[in-house]
Amino acid sequence: MHNKNVMTWDAHDVAEARAILEKYQLRVSEIASPIFKTDWPGAPKSPFSPKNPQFGADFTYEQQDELIDRSVELAKAFNTPYVRIFDFWRLTDQAPYRQAIDDRVRQLAAKAGAKGVTLNLENELACNTATGAEAGRLLNAIGEKSLMLNWDPGNATARGEHAYPDGYHALPAGRIRHVHCKDVVDLGGGKTEWAPMGKGIVDWLGQFRALKKDGYTGPLSLETHWRLKGGTAEESSRQSMAGLKELLQKSDR
Repeated sequence: MHNKNVMTWDAHDVAEARAILEKYQLRVSEIASPIFKTDWPGAPKSPFSPKNPQFGADFTYEQQDELIDRSVELAKAFNTPYVRIFDFWRLTDQAPYRQAIDDRVRQLAAKAGAKGVTLNLENELACNTATGAEAGRLLNAIGEKSLMLNWDPGNATARGEHAYPDGYHALPAGRIRHVHCKDVVDLGGGKTEWAPMGKGIVDWLGQFRALKKDGYTGPLSLETHWRLKGGTAEESSRQSMAGLKELLQKSDR
């Protein structure tokens, strides 16, 4: 928005966004920050580390504490208790650094929690926690109540996991606070690409039924990565949203 990453918005940008939200009676479910979407210091450079900034985010490891302070300000400005984070670009071998990464995430969660904000770590395809199994391990290792999960079955599937039921059942009960919705098609040879909701291999029907059965009442956020060939981003998003609504209706049957 404003051709800027949310972390760099100024007071005018925030005021404009708030005015639009109020006009259409919309609420913000989460601040989609890029916190910890950077390389882990001292480790070999990740093969997933992008050459150019993603979504306008170009922040160093040394800037991460500044980002959490800014994200808390934005969460309060937009009246949401949640900020999305990650756990660094994916390493070929996490083992030598995993304990230190966990400690850094724990430290940040404690800092945010002291300010009344909950961090939702997203299982991200290109980051060290990409699957349900990896997210379950991390959440079990970090018991801070201010660290929860932004569950993304699409990312887990693209990483090669059966997101539902396998990945979902690896998650500790009650630690999901936000859900990203997108679908995936299998191209073979370990390759995938994004798809509109309901047109891929993610068992979204089973996932929605399980979330409902388990008492999930948080947001479902359509992630608009899929693009209709020759179509606009808006039309692609409308088609995927229609698929999402259809799946939700079927999940009630």
